[in-house]
Amino acid sequence: MPAQSRQLNLNLFIYPGGHHEAGWRYKDSAPERVLDIAYYQELAKKAEASKFDALFFADGPALADNIRYASRFRLEPLTWISALAAVTERIGFIATASTTYNEPYNLARLFASVDHLSGGRAGWNIVTTGDASAALNFGFDRHPTHADRYERAGEFVDVMTKLWDSWEDDALVSDRESGIFADTDKIHPINHIGKYHRVKGPLTLPRSPQGRPVYVQAGSSE
Repeated sequence: MPAQSRQLNLNLFIYPGGHHEAGWRYKDSAPERVLDIAYYQELAKKAEASKFDALFFADGPALADNIRYASRFRLEPLTWISALAAVTERIGFIATASTTYNEPYNLARLFASVDHLSGGRAGWNIVTTGDASAALNFGFDRHPTHADRYERAGEFVDVMTKLWDSWEDDALVSDRESGIFADTDKIHPINHIGKYHRVKGPLTLPRSPQGRPVYVQAGSSE
């Protein structure tokens, strides 16, 4: 019996300050480049040349309390990957975005935009945000419970999916002869009314090269 073919997928997790608390103090490190986009573009090009499949970017909507001794701030991932997509051709980009502290319509637009501009290389790492201090940055008195966060996340992903599917594959016509740019019979409101979200739709731009950005979930919760 022939050996089963197996495929190894490689993903580069970029954590700007490093995973070691004092890594930035190493003599050959370059902490002054943490906010330099050219640094990340170099890493992206090296990863692509080395046949990596994707780059992964963590995120959190609150400043960590150990910033005094280590680099713990985060660049906004979608802005970040847009700049990296411009200097690469194949490698994918996975950006973390919270379902607790975002709204699905705006986030669907952001990810679809990056997916278009990158030629279909965007992925969404779906998180519910565990840091309770984030609540006060968004006008909430308290952080939602674990159960509430995951219930909202389920509906949030459902709305995002509906929005990405609100344009049919062939809705964008661009027919010069007829003068029809888009077939409006193939662009649909989603009319979502749920516990956490009310979204009419449709999305403001056509279906992306992948249809939908790749869904990624790095946690262990059911």
